[in-house]
Amino acid sequence: MTRVAAIDCGTNSIRLLVADITAPDGASGAGAAGELVDLDRRMRIVRLGQGVDSTGRLAPEALERTFEACREYAAVIKEYGAERIRFVATSASRDAENRDEFVRGVLDILGVEPEVITGDQEAEFSFTGATRELPGRDGCLVVDIGGGSTEFVVGDDRVRAARSVDIGCVRLTERHLVRDGVVSDPPTAAQIAAIRADIDAALDLAERTVPLREPRTLVGLAGSVTTVAAIALGLSAYDSTAIHRSRISRATVREITERLLAATHDERAAIPVMHPGRVDVIGAGALVLLAIMERTGAEEVVVSEHDILDGIAWHAALDDA
Repeated sequence: MTRVAAIDCGTNSIRLLVADITAPDGASGAGAAGELVDLDRRMRIVRLGQGVDSTGRLAPEALERTFEACREYAAVIKEYGAERIRFVATSASRDAENRDEFVRGVLDILGVEPEVITGDQEAEFSFTGATRELPGRDGCLVVDIGGGSTEFVVGDDRVRAARSVDIGCVRLTERHLVRDGVVSDPPTAAQIAAIRADIDAALDLAERTVPLREPRTLVGLAGSVTTVAAIALGLSAYDSTAIHRSRISRATVREITERLLAATHDERAAIPVMHPGRVDVIGAGALVLLAIMERTGAEEVVVSEHDILDGIAWHAALDDA
C-alpha cells in the first residue's frame, strides 16, 4: 500500500486527493488492477486562468489565490503523512508566459515542482481515473470538460486515441460573454451562437485524432458535467455518491442547458447544488456537454466523480513502482 497526495491545478479550480493505493502482488503501472481508498478529497475555486486567454499571463491575484490553497493543502498532506506527492498543472499554466513564477511558488510551499503536462498526458490521466473501476471498459469515450480545455480519450484497458482542445467553461465565458469585466446576464442569442461555433470548430479538430462517433459509452467528467447531473437528479445538496455513475439523457442535458443559458446570475446562484465559483461559467460548460452528445450521437452520458485527480493518484503510486 502506498499513501499518495495528488493535486490537480486547472484553469478554474485546484483539487487535492490524499489516498491509500494498493496494487495486486507483482502488478505495476497505471493499467494494473488495484484499489484506491479516499482519505481526504477537497476543492477550492481559485480561477488561476483569470484573463489568460486575453493577456497570456497569470494574474497576480489569481496566483495568490492558488498559493493560499496550496498552503492549506500542504498542511493536510503533512497531517496524513503522504509518501508521494504529485502536482499536475493543466491548461492555464500551459498557456501562460509567466508560468515560471507559478512553478517557483508551488515548489516553495509544497516542496515539489508542478508538472505542466501536455494535453495528451492530461487525457491519459483523466481516462485512467474515470474508467479504472468501470466494468467492461471496452469502447469508452471519456470527455473531461475543464475551465480552459476539454480532453477527449477513446480506449479500453489502455488509451487508443486522445486529443485536448481549447474549449472550456472559463475560456468560452471570458471570450464571448464578458464585456468590460461584466458577464452578460443572461447571454444573448448571438453570444450563445458564437460559443457554439467555437465548440463545433474544436470538435472538428478533435475528430481528426479521436473517433468521437465510434465508442458505445460516453463518460463525462469534471464540474460542468457533475453540476448538470446534480441538477438533473433534483438534489437539494451536492451528493457525490448519488452523482457518481448516474446516467443523464441527452434530452435532459438539452433542457438543463437551455434553462441555464436563459437564467440570470441570481437564478443560477439559487440552484441548491451550484458552487459559487461555477455560477457564471456553468452555461458555457453545459453547452460543451450538449454539443458533444449531439456530435457523438450519445443518448446518455455516464457521469463519473473519478477523473484526472484519481488518475494522478494512480500514476503517483504506480509509475516507476
